[in-house]
Amino acid sequence: MKITLDSPPGADRRVPGMVRREGSSGGDVFSIGEFSRITGLSIKALRLYHEQGILVPSAIGQDSNYRYYDQVSVERARAIALLRQMMFSLDDIKQILKQSEDDADTISFLAANRTRLEDKIRDMKKVSESLSKLIEDEEKARRLLSNSPYKVEERTLPSIQIAGVRIKGPYNDSGKAFAALGKSLGRFICGKAMNLLYDSEYKEQDAEFESCFPVRVVRSPEGIDCRKLEGGKAVILIHRGPYTTLGRSYARIFSHIRDRGYESLSPSREVYVKGPGMIFKGNPHRYLTEIQLLVRT
Repeated sequence: MKITLDSPPGADRRVPGMVRREGSSGGDVFSIGEFSRITGLSIKALRLYHEQGILVPSAIGQDSNYRYYDQVSVERARAIALLRQMMFSLDDIKQILKQSEDDADTISFLAANRTRLEDKIRDMKKVSESLSKLIEDEEKARRLLSNSPYKVEERTLPSIQIAGVRIKGPYNDSGKAFAALGKSLGRFICGKAMNLLYDSEYKEQDAEFESCFPVRVVRSPEGIDCRKLEGGKAVILIHRGPYTTLGRSYARIFSHIRDRGYESLSPSREVYVKGPGMIFKGNPHRYLTEIQLLVRT
């Protein structure tokens, strides 16, 4: 079901009992789980930011108390994540955001007060260079998204044979898993590396996922699960850019699913069409990741 805050005349599609925050925008809203995946902020952090008045949901269900966030909240969340990466306290972030109405204002504020901020964090001698890189990467990510030739599409995925390792930990643990799978399976691999993501939200440390490869039928080596991965109707988008910007493409996919009244199924899939090699990392802005979400119509 598509959730909207503002609907066209004669087509009221708002969630019953939803109370919109004053000043929030209309249009699509995301559940807290979807918003977590889009922004890279955990649900625990989002609840804390709500309690602190730093990131207030655009709407809350009167009966369910479910939180919903809109596109304006996405930009504010990215500004908060940037500031937290720079080790700002919640009180500091509150003061900065009071003087900033959107992420562009936040960046302008940081640039204008760079000297004061460098004094405040003393031991971060490279804060100026870090800020410049963060701003540059953000601008590149936006350009890539706006100029991307890739569109959201729907396809029926076939069932495939996979060999994988289930992991609970940070997402970058998948690199070692792919290396181990490649060493064990070798010539039996017949497709690109992929992760199956079992969580409904973004998690920093204890994520549940499975790193795997499509393979020709083989017996399961010790510690590796070989099985059939069922196919089905899927909503798909190829993301171009660093893995840190995947949230932007997830936003497009979630909006597509909601617009058509589909239900997304777990696990979601990330197929790494083009990424870092075993020796050279390459240019992250040229990485290609195919996001696949199976859906029930």
